[in-house]
Amino acid sequence: MTAEDPVSPAAPLSPAASSGPAAPLSPAVPLSPAAPLSPAGPEAESEPELEVGVGPWSGPWPTDHHYDPELLAQGDRRNVVDRYRYWRREAIVADLDQHRHGFHVAIENWQHDFNIGTVVRNANAFLAAEVHIVGLRRWNRRGAMVTDRYQHVRHHPTIEEFAAWAAAAALPIIGIDNLPGSRPMETVTLPRECVLIFGQEGPGLSAAARAACSALFSIAQYGSTRSINAGVASGIAMHSWVRAHAGPPPG
Repeated sequence: MTAEDPVSPAAPLSPAASSGPAAPLSPAVPLSPAAPLSPAGPEAESEPELEVGVGPWSGPWPTDHHYDPELLAQGDRRNVVDRYRYWRREAIVADLDQHRHGFHVAIENWQHDFNIGTVVRNANAFLAAEVHIVGLRRWNRRGAMVTDRYQHVRHHPTIEEFAAWAAAAALPIIGIDNLPGSRPMETVTLPRECVLIFGQEGPGLSAAARAACSALFSIAQYGSTRSINAGVASGIAMHSWVRAHAGPPPG
């Protein structure tokens, strides 16, 4: 290479290789505060793990027909109240059928509403006569927590078929939705025999469902949200019916 040949500028040396003064380091990035550690030690280790249900039957087995031998042998971890421990599913349903209340619950299902499972679970808790799914047959059962096994669930493809069934059963259809013209549910007594219908999450009751209702009631709200979901609304409405017409639950 001659003196006339241009020379590319040398790449700057890293601070470790440079013979001159070290380049200033970049300011350190502040670390996020460490997440608090879970409590350690003997107290934390000794906390018992909560178990649901009961283990295998202790002592001589009962001979009543409603007991399930498999549950007696292996234990009962189902989502049932204590008085139904070790009972066969069919025996539980038969016993519930002796005490079911006079109200039914219906919910529209045009978009696979995730609230339906909660509605079914509420219907089981408040012992509704039946749950009616109006629209699509398939629904998300996760929120039901297996209570649909103990609850009668009927499907109606259209509002018209559902309304015809209710008319044949002489049951008024009561719509629960915060719509213009709805009467506050807190100021009325729900009929002893009726069907409480709830709309799809978002749009609420369809126009066809509103037309089929003999009355529309709203649930009082005090915050900024436009509405509460159908699962919550169904629990409030069923409890309103229970307060008006049902006695104390079995012990």
